[in-house]
Amino acid sequence: MTRWILFLITIVLGAAAGMYYGWVINPVKYIDTAPDSLRIDYITDYVLMVAEAYQAEGNLDLAVRRLALLGDTPPQERVLNAIVFALEQKYIEADLALMQKLADDLQTWNPSLEIPYP
Repeated sequence: MTRWILFLITIVLGAAAGMYYGWVINPVKYIDTAPDSLRIDYITDYVLMVAEAYQAEGNLDLAVRRLALLGDTPPQERVLNAIVFALEQKYIEADLALMQKLADDLQTWNPSLEIPYP
């Protein structure tokens, strides 16, 4: 019986020492992570920030470049996914309207018609 108690105490102390080392002494440091690794709620907030910047600046090409940081998903699809999540989470109407305006403008956006920069 004392062997089992000694075994359990050893396991508990080992797990505690491992957690202390991983959380206090040498925690994981995330540096330069890509925005496409974010959870859907953070992606939705990012799309909302892009929509707010688009409303202020009116530059759709810049908004598309900002949305491209979220990965290979087309910008239109990314915004629509964000709108669906925002509806499920009951975002306020003003935020939904901003994202819907961006989605509507993305439907008519054609990258081949953009004026190339020198």
